[in-house]
Amino acid sequence: MEMRRVVVTGLGTINPLGNTIEEYFDNLEKGVSGAGAITHFDASDFKTRFACEVKNYDPNNHFDRKEARKLDLFTQYALVAVKQAMEDSGLEVEKVDRDMAGVIWGSGIGGLETFYQEVKGFVEGGFTPRFNPFFIPRMIADIAAGHISMAYGFRGPNYCTVSACASSNHAMIDAMTAIRLGRADIIIAGGSEASINPPGVGGFNAMQALSTRNDAPTTASRPFDVDRDGFVIGEGAGALILEEYEHAKSRGAKIYAEVCGGGMSGDAYHLTAPHPEGLGNRKSMAGAIKDAGLTPEQIDCVNTHGTSTPVGDPAELTGIQTLFGEHAYTMNISATKSMTGHLLGAAGAIEAQSSIMAIVRGVIPPTINVRNLDPQIDAKLNLTLNKAQKRDVNYVLSNTFGFGGHNASVVFGKI
Repeated sequence: MEMRRVVVTGLGTINPLGNTIEEYFDNLEKGVSGAGAITHFDASDFKTRFACEVKNYDPNNHFDRKEARKLDLFTQYALVAVKQAMEDSGLEVEKVDRDMAGVIWGSGIGGLETFYQEVKGFVEGGFTPRFNPFFIPRMIADIAAGHISMAYGFRGPNYCTVSACASSNHAMIDAMTAIRLGRADIIIAGGSEASINPPGVGGFNAMQALSTRNDAPTTASRPFDVDRDGFVIGEGAGALILEEYEHAKSRGAKIYAEVCGGGMSGDAYHLTAPHPEGLGNRKSMAGAIKDAGLTPEQIDCVNTHGTSTPVGDPAELTGIQTLFGEHAYTMNISATKSMTGHLLGAAGAIEAQSSIMAIVRGVIPPTINVRNLDPQIDAKLNLTLNKAQKRDVNYVLSNTFGFGGHNASVVFGKI
């Protein structure tokens, strides 16, 4: 059967670099860091005392108090980003066939703050079983997708993808597939996360996954640098309206880019570390390029997973060099987590948006904070170090890799 084409017609975000798409794009282009001291809780006793938090967020500006109490922060972020994306898309909900419109949303952890507060209250209350009736509906990872569908009355495919840091890339791939196959005309896709809290920071600290550069948080996320010491945890949401091309064209929609292909794989190697030869990530990248009907030489930029961990960065670049060969030296490679921090299950969504920015604006966002390139990394690669680069961009490949060996890559193209 002939596959239908899928395009992006709306964008929305709330993340450490901006509470709108324009603010986010502007700060990406400028190479701004979103890191700073943790304000969500007293982190003075933690190994890591900084993060990439969302700035200037007040739930009362978006929800009434009664409604806000029913929503974990990760769901609030989701609804805020989706509202922006829906408005940006120009979709008139009353004219949409709601049976052909759905929501596929990603979150790696879900309502961790809700879980933490309820268990804390249980212990502090002398183990008396007095739980909030909204405990479970606030906490479960799929609930953001449910709230989004109810907000717009979308009755098509509706679920959550949970694959750690690959969650929202998997959501977009599933959304693309559903539209290609005619199971939906419109899918709200993306992801959200809100894990800057004691169990989130403490848990990643215990794994030695987070940077502990407390004296210089804005330079702590430094992918490819020899002195990198872990990722910087972030939070927020990214929403994309995915739509069948002819459906979008018939209503005169603004089209940002095409979702050309997706690839998925498993490392089958280690609980938290990637395969050192990049076997899994190479397979997901190759699968996405093949699914898009392209060759590796047609990719202009790779938006890397690039978390700033000692083992992750070299493994990803090894996979890139093996797959792309000599072309690896002519394309751009970028690691935007150096600015946004790592949004876990929402990372793929906001990085899809930065990939789209590269296509729309003709600007590759930089990899900031690289002072001393790791000698095991090939210095001939164009890692877009420390400053954005202008370039005509036709295709971007965006990577996400999650604990457990989950790999998902998406190709976006100019239309």
